[in-house]
Amino acid sequence: MMSQMFTGLVEHLGAIHHVEHRSPGLRLIVRAGTLTEDAQIGDSVAINGCCLTIVWQESELLGFDAGAETLSRTNLGRLQPESPVNLERSLKVGDRLGGHFVSGHIDATGTLVKRRDDGQWSSFTFRVPRPLTRQLASKGSIAVDGVSLTLVDVGLETFSVALIPHTLAMTTLGRLEIGSIVNLETDLLAKYVERQLEMRSNVDPNSILAGR
Repeated sequence: MMSQMFTGLVEHLGAIHHVEHRSPGLRLIVRAGTLTEDAQIGDSVAINGCCLTIVWQESELLGFDAGAETLSRTNLGRLQPESPVNLERSLKVGDRLGGHFVSGHIDATGTLVKRRDDGQWSSFTFRVPRPLTRQLASKGSIAVDGVSLTLVDVGLETFSVALIPHTLAMTTLGRLEIGSIVNLETDLLAKYVERQLEMRSNVDPNSILAGR
């Protein structure tokens, strides 16, 4: 079965209605607004970039279960009632692709270490695990809490992005403060490139010369 895909273009800025603790995971009840109009049990929705399945629905509320593994790798366990969340439904055949291909599988979390506001525009710098920056390059793509962004600068353990007024107003990113934890997913192509480079570096040159 084909994996669900997203674009990193937030459809709705929702909010957590309440959280039900169901050891070892939890259930997130989300106010999803117009996204509930054609939603069905079993559909996939990215919440802050993390792909989850609708398991419950009532009026404008949607319920999602997040297991221990998901909670350990994302910021979803930090969500509280009224926390804003970025919501995007999975792509359907024929949908327009406006951002970049996003799988909804979070690679790591990052921390906002610098925010510079210039009028209605902003520039953010995030600290990330060093191995992740091998998959980042200036002008490349990254999903931050499910929002498709273009990388500006990339360091050994940091990267920066520039945000336009629309993104700041229509997603959770405008509410971020220094120390905020965000979900990160690198570009799929970057993952494959890194994997190919790893495979090449592990090839025995003598085996190549011998035709093995």
